[in-house]
Amino acid sequence: MKYLVLSSLALALGAAVAAPAHAADTDDRFQLRLGMMNIDTDSTIRGRTDVMGNDVSFAEDFDFGGKEWEPRVDGVFRISKRQRLIFDYFKYDKDRREELGDTFTYDGVTVPAGSFIKGEIKYQVASFVYDYSVVDTEKFSLGLQIGGEWAKVEANGYADLGADLYQGKFVDESEDGAAPVVGMRFTVQPSEHWLINLQGQYLNTDWGSFDNYDGDLSRANAIVEYRFTKNFGLFAGYDWFKLDVDRKGSDGLIGLKQEFKGPVAGVTLAF
Repeated sequence: MKYLVLSSLALALGAAVAAPAHAADTDDRFQLRLGMMNIDTDSTIRGRTDVMGNDVSFAEDFDFGGKEWEPRVDGVFRISKRQRLIFDYFKYDKDRREELGDTFTYDGVTVPAGSFIKGEIKYQVASFVYDYSVVDTEKFSLGLQIGGEWAKVEANGYADLGADLYQGKFVDESEDGAAPVVGMRFTVQPSEHWLINLQGQYLNTDWGSFDNYDGDLSRANAIVEYRFTKNFGLFAGYDWFKLDVDRKGSDGLIGLKQEFKGPVAGVTLAF
């Protein structure tokens, strides 16, 4: 009987050692991805107001010209096999200047050469979510997310049309707020060195503290990562953000839709 028990124990230990490790068992405790995003934008400003009893509306596409490299950061802290805390940060800062090459005169008004209009927009988003893996296998996991997201948009414009006409700021707006966010993550680890991660998040301004703004913010991203060692790797992928909000006032409504999209690349540090 003693030999039978010892044999059974040896077989059980051998099976435990030979069994493939659970995907979450080999996850890092902490991951930090530092990268850059080559951002392209599509923007539309729209409005609606009442002019002498008539409903007037408009929509105009605009851009700030060219692409821009901006920082992108995300971190993962693994609490247990199925539980993670995930942090993401994204920033966009772009300005554009249009200058008049020749003196322009119309209806008795002269705008001198060298006059210019300059605009700048800054956009920041940071999220912190709790992620729970509802499915967790050796090769892939599916997580549902809930947490908070903070967003800030700043816009300003300056015009110099000559001392006799106009000099100074004509737009100087800043708005920020926070709201609950929900999301989903899908991670695939086809081999020891490779990892594929997909993520999507959504918030509605009605859920949080965005004052007179109504609308939503959506985000989706995908990355492919290669680990050279357990603690160091490179990643590349694609990010997409969309901000679509309206602001209501006593004299009408003005809205802004902006999409930020482009490839991302960077390094992964793991501990």
